[in-house]
Amino acid sequence: MNPTAKWTGRILSGLVVAFMLFDGISKLARESHVVAAQAELGFPDGQIRLLGAIVLVCTLLYAFPRTAVFGAVLLTAFLGGATAAKVRLEDASLWFSVAIGVMAWTGLYLRDGRLRAIVPFNAQSSA
Repeated sequence: MNPTAKWTGRILSGLVVAFMLFDGISKLARESHVVAAQAELGFPDGQIRLLGAIVLVCTLLYAFPRTAVFGAVLLTAFLGGATAAKVRLEDASLWFSVAIGVMAWTGLYLRDGRLRAIVPFNAQSSA
């Protein structure tokens, strides 16, 4: 894998980590915009901090190379729930959580040789 692809993966992963840390910390701090958004999605007020803690744990697991694949799976689950909540409300911003999930896996794929070995994307046919 060329160095440009590896750095692209690190940058994409860094953007995902930065956004998810911001999201988790905002939930833990019970920032007013986050509280209002969670209420719109139908989440009880008492669950905001729990969601913040969950997203922070998932993000930290994703940020460290040894646990990055497990963290990506957990982040995908979290973002899938966010997407489902937005679909239920017919909220057009559902594509943001989908994009974050795609960025997370693309970044991990580009920066982690183990994942590339398991899921090889190449133009050559095996036939």
